[in-house]
Amino acid sequence: MPIITVVVVLVVIGFVLWLINTYIPMASPIKTILNVVVVIAVVVWILSVFGIISGIGPIRLK
Repeated sequence: MPIITVVVVLVVIGFVLWLINTYIPMASPIKTILNVVVVIAVVVWILSVFGIISGIGPIRLK
C-alpha cells in the first residue's frame, strides 16, 4: 500500500474523529473510550500495513 494512501487514511480518520468529538454531544467517559478504541484500531491497522504484525485473520465464533 503506498505511503500516500496511508497518510490520506490517517488524515480522514483524524478529521472524522475530530468532527465527532466536536459536534456530537456525549459524556466525557464515552468520548474517551471512543478515542482509545479508534487509536488502538488505527495502530493495529498501521502495524498490519507495514508488515510488523501478520494480517489479522477472520474471527470465528462457535
